[in-house]
Amino acid sequence: MQIPKDLIEEALRSLSSVANESDFFKVRSQFLGKKSFIQLSFKELKNLDPEKKVLAAKELNLLRNQLNNIFRDFQENINFNSAVDIIDTSLPVQDSVSGAHPISKCTNKILEYFENLNFKTFYGNEIETDFYNFEALNFPKNHPARQMHDTFYVDTQSKDSYLLRTHTSNTQIHSMLEHAAPIYMLSPGRVYRCDSDTTHLPMFTQVEGLAVDVDISFADLKGILIDFLEFFFNKKMDIRFRPSYFPFTEPSAEVDIKFDSDWLEVLGCGMVHPNVLKNCNIDHHKFQGYAFGMGVERLAMLYYGVKDIRDFYSSNLEFLEQI
Repeated sequence: MQIPKDLIEEALRSLSSVANESDFFKVRSQFLGKKSFIQLSFKELKNLDPEKKVLAAKELNLLRNQLNNIFRDFQENINFNSAVDIIDTSLPVQDSVSGAHPISKCTNKILEYFENLNFKTFYGNEIETDFYNFEALNFPKNHPARQMHDTFYVDTQSKDSYLLRTHTSNTQIHSMLEHAAPIYMLSPGRVYRCDSDTTHLPMFTQVEGLAVDVDISFADLKGILIDFLEFFFNKKMDIRFRPSYFPFTEPSAEVDIKFDSDWLEVLGCGMVHPNVLKNCNIDHHKFQGYAFGMGVERLAMLYYGVKDIRDFYSSNLEFLEQI
């Protein structure tokens, strides 16, 4: 994929001739809209092999960020006459708060990265059966790993026990049962666990990803997660993959980043366990897969420098306005 090196200069030249607000939005659409080179190139990433795809996505993300900054700075530093006409200065000033919640901002940033790599987003059930939340994910009954996922059960008397999901992996099971491989998907949403302190909540936001295809390796997973974390934090990162255990992946790893001289765990990942593929009627001899999952609040705490996770849901406007 050939990425033109003079796209930034071309955008600056086009902005130099902007005379009004309408012209500005036309130029911005030309460089960042649905039919722009950037967006069309992201759609073509699916035709590249995994190694070239990661490199091309990294270049495109960098170029798009540069263009976004150029258009944002231009818009902030120029006053269009048309804007004055719609302001009634006789009205009293009203205090108002606008903008997205920090958890929503971080969630959208995560989805943006992977959707540009052609991952599709699926939203699943928050109330789920034991099969989709545990058994299909290689958590048989009485498996000791279930103790790490104590949760809130809705009805324990019925044949199918219902519970508030402990992870968004349930959506992955639904997707694999309903769609034929290859599959590239994201499953964001709220999850619930019996846990509450300065770094844990009984309800939090999670984003999980799943890729099922032929010739997928741990190297593909490692490359995409390193690039994602550097995209999310907007800088080069020291990142390590530490062996771990999850029933639904083998091998499994925790991913740590070096943050202010300390190693901090930010997400978990691994190659999809063959039992999970078999439970979803996928030929595990032909297809492989990788999966990853992250708590959005954990990433948001690091991104915004928040010490107590509960501040995000305290409804404290002074705190939210700082972000």
